Amino acid sequence: MPVPTSRPRTLYDKVFEDHVVHSGEGDTLIYIDRHLVHEVTRLAFEGLRNAGRKVRRPDCTLVTVDHNIPTTTRKSFKNVSSFITETDSRAQVEALEDNVKEFGLTYFGMSDKRQGIVHIIGPEQGFTLPGTTVVCGDSHTSTHGAFGALAFGIGTSEVEHVLATQTLPQAKSKNMRISVEGELSEGVMSKDIVLHIIGVIGTAGGTGAVIEFAGSAIRSLSMEARMSICNMSIEGGARAGMIAPDEITFEYLKGRPLSPREGEEWEQAVAYWRTLKTDAGAKYDIEVEIKAEDIIPTVTWGTSPQDTVPITGVVPNPADFKESVRPNVVRSLEYMGLESGVPMEEVKIDKAFFGSCTNGRIEDMRSAARVILAAEKSGGPAKVAEWVEAMVVPGSGLVKQQAEAEGLDVIFKRAGFDWREAGCSMCLGMNPDQLKPQERCASTSNRNFEGRQGAGGRTHLMSPAMVAAAALTGYLTDVRKMMGSGSDKDAGLKITSYHDYLQPMDLPHPPIEPIGDKPSEQTSLQQAAAASAGLPPFTVVQGSACPWSRANTDTDLIIPKQFLKTLLRTGLGAALFWPVRYDIKTGEPVSDFVLNKEPYTRSQILVSTGENFGCGSSREHAPWALMDFGIRALIGISYGEIFKNNCFKNGMLCIELPAAEVALLHKDAEAGLELAVDLPNQQILRPNGEAPIPFDVDPFRKHCLINGLDDIGLTFQHKEAIERFDERRTQIWPWLDGVGYAKKGQKVVPLKTGGKKMEW
Repeated sequence: MPVPTSRPRTLYDKVFEDHVVHSGEGDTLIYIDRHLVHEVTRLAFEGLRNAGRKVRRPDCTLVTVDHNIPTTTRKSFKNVSSFITETDSRAQVEALEDNVKEFGLTYFGMSDKRQGIVHIIGPEQGFTLPGTTVVCGDSHTSTHGAFGALAFGIGTSEVEHVLATQTLPQAKSKNMRISVEGELSEGVMSKDIVLHIIGVIGTAGGTGAVIEFAGSAIRSLSMEARMSICNMSIEGGARAGMIAPDEITFEYLKGRPLSPREGEEWEQAVAYWRTLKTDAGAKYDIEVEIKAEDIIPTVTWGTSPQDTVPITGVVPNPADFKESVRPNVVRSLEYMGLESGVPMEEVKIDKAFFGSCTNGRIEDMRSAARVILAAEKSGGPAKVAEWVEAMVVPGSGLVKQQAEAEGLDVIFKRAGFDWREAGCSMCLGMNPDQLKPQERCASTSNRNFEGRQGAGGRTHLMSPAMVAAAALTGYLTDVRKMMGSGSDKDAGLKITSYHDYLQPMDLPHPPIEPIGDKPSEQTSLQQAAAASAGLPPFTVVQGSACPWSRANTDTDLIIPKQFLKTLLRTGLGAALFWPVRYDIKTGEPVSDFVLNKEPYTRSQILVSTGENFGCGSSREHAPWALMDFGIRALIGISYGEIFKNNCFKNGMLCIELPAAEVALLHKDAEAGLELAVDLPNQQILRPNGEAPIPFDVDPFRKHCLINGLDDIGLTFQHKEAIERFDERRTQIWPWLDGVGYAKKGQKVVPLKTGGKKMEW
């Protein structure tokens, strides 16, 4: 609820504090307004079912399929069972469809025109609103922060927690502001801005913080451009990204199906939204200032989003980097098949991919189409290079429909692009759209990790306009050379309004489930014990420690996307570090890889001298794989924020120590010596009589780990506080309840608890 205070507050402070349900021991319990679900986190429903729980607020959850589905034509689509041929992908989608029936959730399936990438359909429908808390089992949930929402990715256990309680325990993050001031140069898009920012701060620059993007250059951007920037804030290590709402935001939301109803409710909402800006005098923990004129079209050269260079630049030389990161640079260049000093515009591509939750919106489509039209007008290359395969994947069915009404599909197809159906597609290659080993792709997606778009595939990130230019020339290309003066902004495109493609939607407000539905005679302690579902207590873990030195070890490396299709949380240990543990061509173990050698095949501890271990995706499969292998404790310098949180929720301990102390333990591990992590006494015991190394851990987390308690059981102890928050929320923000979604003249039919609600 709006918190009365005279203290100057940031945008993040305001939204976080307005959603506090309970604060005290441990993390703060905050209320979650909006929950988006896709098929990869369907295992959360298994947890609900096993514990006998229901979804507490079905009106606050919206479900779709995007990661696994094919993006080929659906003209012959009848049902998932007959259309999706890949067995594991089909099983994931079928399981999700069974779950939405059983738990009574609103679902945009493959036969629904509103189906699409989860981070595109939320804003599109007006489900994403300023001042809300938004979560999804996907790290790029940060997208929704463009509306002044606090939006972040969560793991599968947290998805289950939100479904059961509509709340989530969260630690308060640091405040960070990145200001981009000035006027952007011709040909520079929002993707160039965010790639430039990540290149400046690095993939760990925002660790532990929520970034507020500010400045005149940010304020001048459309909502679609703002979403692209917030989408990739996670690639800078941040928990979330936010932009203060303004008139551009309000105009975007007005009239959308799930936005507040026009009239008194709309005016009430906008009045509140106008308060969502940082107060004068509010303090930030970190501030970064960037000049807009310093940004030119940008591309990546390596296997991390921080590996950026202007398109006018050259492939970097490892000698120009700090000695500590030089080995990573060498490996990246070897993987990418690049030689230092080669101009980026001489890098030849094999494929071009245009889509993803970063750049799959109508504005992105138009920017790429303008490049093609400019090429046709100038007499330059106006067709996809003969050696290049290029595809355009709209972010949702409604984006596809609008693009076709504007004739964009005709422009793309005339140039030789493959025009696809909505889905995540080649962004992460969990579907049939994948790169082959050593194929090089110009991509609008958000990650260029090893194997991200296909085992051995090489990805260069860039803007939609830059991808279009690369597809036409067959090389990474400075789009400014193809656009001329840029004076003809619309280039003859037929621009339509989104209102023409949206349809009214009413999400009835079913009865709210009580907090927990275990028998009333159970005490809070009994509920917590039942909820733990056998979470193993953590006291002392002893054994051989695996030495690890790679910086920015991402979750795609820990467990690649092809293993995310499991229907169980077990059995992933054999696939741990698969891209470097096995030969990608033969599948045979790499003999000199650390986990394939004794005594490390039995490691229970991992010691990493590389910073930012576990960066990247929110996939909880990463800690599951480590746990299944046998690793219970990680010792390192720093961790990806979501990964660290997921480890704790799975009974694993992440210890952060200064680099010098980690180096000592890493040396012990390299020698094959045993270490012991003693959580009760908070110390790491070294061999040969060496002095133990103490470590810090949050007291509440320590209590939960030692006693094997999970968060859901603990949250049940605050049921009265959650129910009081629910009541106040309805009074202050009525447009956030399902019943408030009804449009004038529509009848609201309450659902019975457990009722079925299928495609609308």
